[in-house]
Parts: sequence; C-alpha cells; structure tokens
Amino acid sequence: MLDLTCVGVVIIGRNEGERLVRCLASLTAQFSKLIYVDSGSTDDSVNAALSAGADVVALDMTVPFTAARARNEGFARMRKIYPQIQYVQFVDGDCELVDGWLEAAATFLDNNKNVAMVCGRLRERHPEHSIYNLLCDIEWDTEIGLAKACGGIAMARVDGFEAAGGYRANLIAGEESELCVRLRLAGWQVWRLDADMALHDAAMTHFWQWWKRTRRSGYAYAEGKYLHGSSPEMHRVKESRRIWIWGLLIPLVVACLTVWLGVWSLALLLLYPLQVVRIALRGTRSAHENWWRAFFLVLGKFPEAAGQMNFLYNRVTGNTAHLIEYK
Repeated sequence: MLDLTCVGVVIIGRNEGERLVRCLASLTAQFSKLIYVDSGSTDDSVNAALSAGADVVALDMTVPFTAARARNEGFARMRKIYPQIQYVQFVDGDCELVDGWLEAAATFLDNNKNVAMVCGRLRERHPEHSIYNLLCDIEWDTEIGLAKACGGIAMARVDGFEAAGGYRANLIAGEESELCVRLRLAGWQVWRLDADMALHDAAMTHFWQWWKRTRRSGYAYAEGKYLHGSSPEMHRVKESRRIWIWGLLIPLVVACLTVWLGVWSLALLLLYPLQVVRIALRGTRSAHENWWRAFFLVLGKFPEAAGQMNFLYNRVTGNTAHLIEYK
C-alpha cells in the first residue's frame, strides 16, 4: 500500500454549506494534509474547514476571483507547510472524493514518471434531480486512458505542476485544459483512469443556470483558442469553429436570405433538428439520455456563441473578464 504522506489535498470553495461539510468528511476519514481556500464565504465554511483540521487560506477578494487563482494559492500554501509533498489532489468544495481514489491516483503517478496529472470518473450526486444535473454526469463520462484534459478535480505531480507555472490565474474558466496544453508542450502526459474519483453536486435546477454555465464554456473555448490555437494540437479551434457556425452563422444566413426568399429561407433551420437526430443516433448511452444530450448540445451553441462574443468584446475593449457564475 502506498504511503499517502506524499499526498496533499487542496479544496476550494465559497458558501458551499453542507456540500463542503460532506467534502471535508470524505477526506478527514482517510487523510490529514488539507488546505482549504475560501473565497469570501458568508456562511460557516471557514469554521467547518478549521473544525475538520484543514489549514485555511482566505483569498484577497479585492483581486478578481478565479478558481485558478484559488488553486494556485492553495498549492503554494501546501508546499510551504508540507515541503515533502509529491502529489497534490485538487478538489472543489461541492465534491466528495471516493474512498481509494487518492491511493489509486498516487500509485499511478508513482509508476508513471512521465504523467503530470491524472483524473478518474467524476459522477453527479443527483442526476435524477434535473436534466441539467444529468447533462453534467454525461459530460464527465469521457474516454479512459491518455487524455487531452482533466477537470478541476484531479491529482497533479508537484514537479510538473511547478515547472509549468501552475494554473493561469486570470482565466475565468477552462484553466484546467489550458494547463494540460502547456504540460504536453513540455513533454508531460495527462491520463484518465478507469476508477471512480468523486461525487459532484452541481445543484442545477433551472434553465438559466445551464445557460450561464454553457456561456462560460463558450468563453473558455474562445480564450483557449486565443492562447493555444496556433499550437500543434490547435487547442479549441474546432470547438470554436462549430460554435460560430451553429450559434451565429446559420441564423445570420437565414436572416439575410429572408430578404430574397421570404419564409422559404426558414427551411435552413431544419438543419438544427437534423443535427439533433444525427447526434442522438450516434450516442452510446440510453435512448433517453442520448436524445436529451443531443438536444442540449445543439441548443448550447447559442449560449456558447454569446460567450465567444463576450471574450472578443473584452479583447477589443480591454475589459477585465469577470467570473460567469451559475450557482
């Protein structure tokens, strides 16, 4: 059995309430080296973390908040208190780590010296509570093995993380995949294991929560393309192209053709239901899940396009990006 004294855990959160309590409980039962980074909570989060034995870092909220900055500061605190740490597990306060994951991830990193980050299967705690929670659970069911990216819940090799400079602190979203691009460019690998890693509580019950979360994804794709679109792997180029075609170009073409063809131009809008059918028929889950996933993937191109335009506006005007929150 691997000695877990080489592993530290960094938790980030704000006003997670009972979710944070569950997160801490899932860790204190099997672990002791905990850093909790709080971003201005007004509930009892800090006291809950202290009671669980975690060291608490209070972010300076006069500086624009990002999850990337919170993770970086938690990592820095971990390295200061526990300089012997070799691996750091990042966890969001709305997640609970599964028993055995820390050992599985650390063992994999121990046996694969060229791997900088490793993740496992993240599952939604209550996919039955809403279609939006279910969509999250489907989204996180990605392929096993060598991966292009991991989410915010992952274990990092300290040497690789430090050499890469950590997360890009000013990114409001997509900081995990951006880091993974830099790691690969430096010769590291990212892996996803065939093992349960954590339970997540998205708590999305309203359409506009889904819309904001999806708009944030569009923003992240745009920024990822801006930063690394010219790299060998053309990071986020294909995703951004699809967003512009389906979220903006087709509606604009239909609007322009209406001048000459009248209502007949609306026939082009049939491309959207046809795309839903195409995606659904290629799905690998149940028919129910495949159809819902297909519908929202197509519909999602509109909020994603809004996110892309938001990024372009900020680039042109020099405005500072602000976090797009859905909770």
